Amino acid sequence: METKNYVIARDTDLPFGRAVEKARALLQEAGYGILSKIDVKAKLEEKLGVEREPYVILGACNPPLARRGLDAEPDLGALLPCNVVVYEREGRVRVAAVEPATMLSVVGNDELGSIAERVREDLTRVVDELARG
Repeated sequence: METKNYVIARDTDLPFGRAVEKARALLQEAGYGILSKIDVKAKLEEKLGVEREPYVILGACNPPLARRGLDAEPDLGALLPCNVVVYEREGRVRVAAVEPATMLSVVGNDELGSIAERVREDLTRVVDELARG
């Protein structure tokens, strides 16, 4: 698994559409609802006339964890939801999820550490499962 300082990411052998479907299902199984789905490819084509390979952003949220985070840090909503992206580049499909510890470290509130750890475990499982196909 590739972990940059801001994402947890891996390639998958799944076709793009199937990877998006499976990402949604795995997130839901882990207790995350999908609050938003942004089809970046379609939006760039619509707004700018730019063509690109498929790229979708899923805005995922686990309500109990979000509540705990917002109770500890009311401004945290500016960093929610947790984004998971599925995209295709040069024929390869990739999935990447936000690295919660990095994202929440900017807040400087130690109460968020356990929440970040739990979200990281959940998102890592989703990314790993997608990588397995």
